[in-house]
Amino acid sequence: MARMAEALHDEGYAVLNVDYPSREAEIESLADTVIRQALTDEQVMRADKIHFVTHSMGGILVRQFLATNVIERLGRVVMLGPPNRGSEVVDQMGDYQLFAAINGPAGKQLGTGTNSVPNRLGPVRFELGVIAGNRSINWINSLMIDGPDDGKVSVTSTKVEGMKQHRVLPVTHPYLMKNAQVIQETLCFLRTGRFCTVPSEGADDQAGSSREQ
Repeated sequence: MARMAEALHDEGYAVLNVDYPSREAEIESLADTVIRQALTDEQVMRADKIHFVTHSMGGILVRQFLATNVIERLGRVVMLGPPNRGSEVVDQMGDYQLFAAINGPAGKQLGTGTNSVPNRLGPVRFELGVIAGNRSINWINSLMIDGPDDGKVSVTSTKVEGMKQHRVLPVTHPYLMKNAQVIQETLCFLRTGRFCTVPSEGADDQAGSSREQ
């Protein structure tokens, strides 16, 4: 997230780039420990508004924390490639030892079943913009996923009920947070609550679309 953090800093934001041990605990424990600790950071405590920019599982940590906690100064949230409805890759690979070793207990919680953590959390109640990728450099994973995907998560699975806006860009999962257009769209959403570019004809720009499904 270094390039994203630098861009946010250049725009005048006080930035806390949070690393966390994603392979060592379940989502509930990670969300409570990591986000609660971040909220005690000195520059975060001084902030008028607290925004979140997340990649992949980080979005689920934010949803998990906000499902049971209130952040009084919460601003806007941008999620990049979040498995908001789970990932088909976890459905197919979650029981393999190698998958567990690489992704840890939290990774196994990100399936598409009704009892997976993302699908138990329900609609979001905060101002959320989601950016999904529809390019893949992992064709093996993409064979397990229905429809357009970023190599880890399908475009459909990034959506969540209650989101304000959804945008699809031609980026792969590992590069979403490094892509110049993604960074620009993130800055626009944090400033205005809207993504900044008008999508081309046939592109996905589904403000509130999940409420209609």
